[in-house]
Amino acid sequence: MSLEELRTLLDRHARPDWTTAIDGVLISRIDRSDPPAPSMSGTVLAVIAQGAKRLALGERVYTYGPGQYLVASVDLPVTGQFTRAAPEQPALGFGLTLEPSAVAELLLQTGPEDAPPAVAGAPSAIAVADAPAALLDAVVRLLRLLDEPRDRAVLAPMIKREILWRLITGEQGATVRQLGLADSSLSHISRAVRWIREHYAQPFRVEDVARLSGMGVSAFYRNFRTVTAMSPIQFQKQIRLQEARLLLATHPGDVVGVGHRVGYDNPSQFSREYRRQFGAPPSLDAARMRQAVPAPAAVLP
Repeated sequence: MSLEELRTLLDRHARPDWTTAIDGVLISRIDRSDPPAPSMSGTVLAVIAQGAKRLALGERVYTYGPGQYLVASVDLPVTGQFTRAAPEQPALGFGLTLEPSAVAELLLQTGPEDAPPAVAGAPSAIAVADAPAALLDAVVRLLRLLDEPRDRAVLAPMIKREILWRLITGEQGATVRQLGLADSSLSHISRAVRWIREHYAQPFRVEDVARLSGMGVSAFYRNFRTVTAMSPIQFQKQIRLQEARLLLATHPGDVVGVGHRVGYDNPSQFSREYRRQFGAPPSLDAARMRQAVPAPAAVLP
């Protein structure tokens, strides 16, 4: 029953920009299966009520459908695609932004007997699982508040905390828990990810980024690949190419300049790697983007 009501609520409250009256809650309603599109994952919970979605992170591919959820604990470059969506039966998804501070607060309030078991090493930043009935029920109750503005301010934060608790104690709890642990392996890798995203145009040595993240080189490299499914250099290339695509949308005639701005000194290498990533050379892809209908920036739900 929860899944059926979830579909009804999502369909009724979906907006073109995916936002809702509840802070941090997103609703997607997609009526066609477009080609895979690159974006950033954000730190989110995404639940599919109807249709299906495929998400690629490096060499890993995650597929989830009705009654399943995906959690992303690090903001990473991904490629997403709704694989089952049509006007007569659109894909419907719920999204909730995951705040590290909220996760940390819950963990601090947890008694020793209720604390989830610790996990060695860094988990993958993205995980998929079947949504238990208790989680779906909490999501439905949160969405009901869209029809109850008087109760929203008081009850929405309480239900969000319940959803977080269901995630923390659930099958993919290790991925969510480390989001709120300041000294977890995931937090160290997140620090490196942020540094690379902020300095993507400049070359770096892995040893230096490992030191910035507070880890030894071998542990850093191993954990970085576990979390992101990429090496640090591959991750930097993904960020460079995504930033280049954004710049080309507004500067379509300056391919060489855009390539240089994101860190490519060799125009041929830039064009070659861009084509490998997006399926077309920069100039042609820029022309296609000008003709396309703008899509919401968020890749999830």
